[in-house]
Amino acid sequence: MTKLEELASLLKGKKVVIQTHDFPDPDAIGAAFGLQYLLSTKGIETKIVHFGNFDKRTLRLTTDLFHITTINAAFYEGSEDDFVINIDGQKNNANFSDLIGNEIACIDHHQWVSDYKYAFVDHRIVGACSSIIALYFKENNIAVPTDVASALLYGIKIDTLNFTKGVTDTDISAFGILNPEADQSLLLRLDSNELGLDDLRAYGAAIQNLHAKDGIGFVHIPFDCPDRLVAMVSNFILSLDCVVLSVVYADRDGGMKFSIRSENSDLNAGDLIRVALEGIGDGGGHPMIAGGVIFPDGMEKLGNDTDTAIRQLFFDTYEKMKAKSSSTPA
Repeated sequence: MTKLEELASLLKGKKVVIQTHDFPDPDAIGAAFGLQYLLSTKGIETKIVHFGNFDKRTLRLTTDLFHITTINAAFYEGSEDDFVINIDGQKNNANFSDLIGNEIACIDHHQWVSDYKYAFVDHRIVGACSSIIALYFKENNIAVPTDVASALLYGIKIDTLNFTKGVTDTDISAFGILNPEADQSLLLRLDSNELGLDDLRAYGAAIQNLHAKDGIGFVHIPFDCPDRLVAMVSNFILSLDCVVLSVVYADRDGGMKFSIRSENSDLNAGDLIRVALEGIGDGGGHPMIAGGVIFPDGMEKLGNDTDTAIRQLFFDTYEKMKAKSSSTPA
């Protein structure tokens, strides 16, 4: 029995919801869309639900171009009897708000941190959650429609930075499955609409507020901006020749939203931010890409000079991880 068949057997006769993480990105939307189509071939109808609004123009364009229908949780009428599939994240994570219903399944590619007991789990450390879904098509001999292939491939490209970060054999296999079926002209259109005029404010803040020391580049964006844009600025800072680790954070609802990028795979970025923010926030991710938040009550513990306190937290954690790594036998 394949993973898809196993999941479908659990869902028969139930009202099913596919829930992405809050403020979903292209990988979350692509994976949810692909899974929705796969389950429809097994006679299971689903709805894609998320908390938060789309935070980037290209994501709204993605749903339009590929005919993806999603529902904001604020307008979704669910019940306790619904079966919920968590995709591209895990229950009880900081970026996964609780949705009414029974979380029955999880498909994810991030470091496993949840203590929730799902009936079905497909967890693989790969570059993108969309890659896992792409393999379901091959494993079950199901043809990939053009819209689905395009959405999945775009999700993989975004989460792996065009196949340059965190790429595994699974992601390469997924590319082979999806690329021949995807609409390349639409993907090119999405690529050309990545940056808008409003986004330049964040890049201006990055240039003005950059603090670089010992290979770590810190940037405080002193206003609220979308998760995707924080990540783009983090990638931009990492491209500097003096930076091997970028720590970018933006003001968000009385706290801070973080995006971390690392060129050193020996020092896990997900572990770094989780440890650095312990007690004041939450974080996690992959060895080279991670994110997190400082909660409003955690900001109080940083004192009056928050930028200096944040830098010190990350410097201290980074040095401890380096020392531990160098002392670990090969």
